[in-house]
Amino acid sequence: MTTAHGARARARIEVTAAIKDEARRQLAAEGAARLSLRAVARELGMVSSALYRYFPSRDDLLTALIIDAYDSLGESAEAAHAEAADAGPAQRWTAVCEAVREWALAHPHEYALIYGSPVPGYTAPQATVPAASRVGLLLIGIARDAYRGLGLARPTLPGELRPEAERMAADLAPDLPPETVTALVAAWAQLFGLVGFEVFGQFNRLVEDRAAFFRHAAGQLAQGVGLVYPQRGPAA
Repeated sequence: MTTAHGARARARIEVTAAIKDEARRQLAAEGAARLSLRAVARELGMVSSALYRYFPSRDDLLTALIIDAYDSLGESAEAAHAEAADAGPAQRWTAVCEAVREWALAHPHEYALIYGSPVPGYTAPQATVPAASRVGLLLIGIARDAYRGLGLARPTLPGELRPEAERMAADLAPDLPPETVTALVAAWAQLFGLVGFEVFGQFNRLVEDRAAFFRHAAGQLAQGVGLVYPQRGPAA
């Protein structure tokens, strides 16, 4: 790469970062539904046509922000999981859940972008899926370690739900029992419901010691997916 090409590449990275930073500021001030490329360009002192060379549409900018948010959340959860690597599955599960909560409280507007109300007129593309899957894959991995170790306590499964449970297991984790995969999907939804209630103020005047409440709730979710045996560390 020539010096000129290198300088252009660095400039593009810097401008892209500045556009995203201003867009995040607008998200915090106005919400995702009112995000405007023209407003971003105006605040940065750019003409709109120049900004379109970086993000051809509002949806392209939203997608970039969504992927960044999911990746940031995933990195936080993965770091917490790594720090608890020597603990048992239930402890690692709780560490991941608490990392999700801490990230959301520190980044409420980005959390709202990925887990809040849908943005009118926007449909997230397939490109967001790998980043969005990071936390879920961590939780599945923890259950898998337990299953390969001392085992999982299998949740009950109504007969009418078994075909759907088997379909979900085939799609998400074919090596785990359908009962476990169904419980994992429910726990994943409940985790983000708990976090969302706190981020969006639903626990105001209801739950005071929210950290302790959340830790207990995360432990209950772990039990719900069958993480009840006193294992330590991942299976060999």
